[in-house]
Amino acid sequence: MNTQAAEASPRGTGPAWTGAADPYLPGSQGRKNRLAGAAMVLGITGLSTSVLFFGGLLGVVGLVLGIVALVRTGRARGGRGKAVAGVVTSAIAIVVAVLVAVFMVWYANETQECYQPDSFQQYKQCVRQQLTRN
Repeated sequence: MNTQAAEASPRGTGPAWTGAADPYLPGSQGRKNRLAGAAMVLGITGLSTSVLFFGGLLGVVGLVLGIVALVRTGRARGGRGKAVAGVVTSAIAIVVAVLVAVFMVWYANETQECYQPDSFQQYKQCVRQQLTRN
């Protein structure tokens, strides 16, 4: 059933809609904007913490929210830029987190003989020897 009322809208441009947001009012795309904003915040936070392991997880959540926001906005202007920024920063955060994890595994593998030193100087010397050997 149509939810149009017979009286004029507050703007005086036609029938009033009940139960739905006015598409001409600012902020009527609220849900889409919030998803896009959340994606952007998670992407930036994930990127800035991607050297830690949980930055990649934030990036995954931001990527999903950004894609959902892009699908919901379609070609509309509301929130599209934030959604794109969220997708891009989230993707970069995921890549950086994966590269950091690969580097940490490689470093641990290369220096595993140095994990029982008597002093920090011995550890530094052992790591230097392990990394410079050919």
